[in-house]
Amino acid sequence: MRRILTRAACAGTLVLGVFVAPNPASAQAPASGIEQARRDSVRRPYTAADIEFMSGMIGHHAQAVKMAGWAESHGASRALQIFCGRIATGQTAEIGLMQQWLRERNQPVPEPDARGMKMDMPGMDHYTLMPGMLTEGQMKELDAARGAEFDRLFLMYMMQHHRGALTMVDKLFNTPGAAQDEIVFKFANDVQADQNTEIDRMQQMLDALPSGSGDRT
Repeated sequence: MRRILTRAACAGTLVLGVFVAPNPASAQAPASGIEQARRDSVRRPYTAADIEFMSGMIGHHAQAVKMAGWAESHGASRALQIFCGRIATGQTAEIGLMQQWLRERNQPVPEPDARGMKMDMPGMDHYTLMPGMLTEGQMKELDAARGAEFDRLFLMYMMQHHRGALTMVDKLFNTPGAAQDEIVFKFANDVQADQNTEIDRMQQMLDALPSGSGDRT
């Protein structure tokens, strides 16, 4: 009798297992690490300084992309064209990241504009330049240059541009409570590392230009 009850109990366990076992076909696939980090980041606190940094850097990057886009048509050296291609590709992707970050937090999403951050002023278009951004006159000067002169001006002005981005990162990191958001923190760190490296590379390229073309800014 005990053996029969034991078998019955086992059978009951098996039957119960059939009812509680999850259906693999209906189970939701776990989010990837990147997707989970994005979801977690949306739930974490962010500050006005984070919003200002991400919004301002969109226009800052947009100007760098425009400058880099002139390399081929303005007769830049092959080495500079390759360098500019990397800048354009990398910073275009980062613009998309910043816009997505703002959008997911229901913040205004600026369009990339090489003139800077557009300010809402009745009856006129007004743009604020972020640190290091070229003035309208400097952009016209670069656009008018060709060949070795374009190389020289581009390297000088892009180093100015990169140093401005580093100033923006320093301001962010020195603002109490800012850059606690995972995406903002990682992006700002990447900007700091990448643009310091690129400044060193551009200075080497500038120093290698023909004598008289390598003046430092």
